[in-house]
Amino acid sequence: MLTMNEVSVQSTPESTTIEFPRFGAFTFSLADIFDFAWGLPGFPALHRWVALTLDTQPNFVWLQSLDDLNVAIPTADPYAIFEDYAPRIPAYAIASLAIADPTDFATLCVVIASADAEEISMNLFAPILLNLKNRRGRQVPLDGSSYSVRMPLPRKASAGEAAAVQGA
Repeated sequence: MLTMNEVSVQSTPESTTIEFPRFGAFTFSLADIFDFAWGLPGFPALHRWVALTLDTQPNFVWLQSLDDLNVAIPTADPYAIFEDYAPRIPAYAIASLAIADPTDFATLCVVIASADAEEISMNLFAPILLNLKNRRGRQVPLDGSSYSVRMPLPRKASAGEAAAVQGA
């Protein structure tokens, strides 16, 4: 486990720069850190995360652990991909994250890709809620929901596929 204490970290009162193994150097404010008091499934001991957006992957948000720098989880905004996504957020999640207003939080869902990225899906069943005001986060299973843990992401047709469809 590579922790923040074992890598090059440069800090000022306003910001921190960390050299992440996967992404290189990133500078962020200490106020950008999200606390996941309950951890995340598979990562119960990792509580401090920062959301990173890469210029090369503008549609994805990487949740990068600050407790183990080797752990980064790809996520995306489910509403940008699935227009009809309408999860019913359980009351316990709203209370535990102290969400007072719908504008207080953002929703992300974990993206799963096969090794060759041939198959890419999204976990719509358990969205990650981020309180943007108090910087708390939590992944919330939607009990009783019919949303899939592996909903295939729609793909844009390649130029060859589009030509084949038009010619048919």
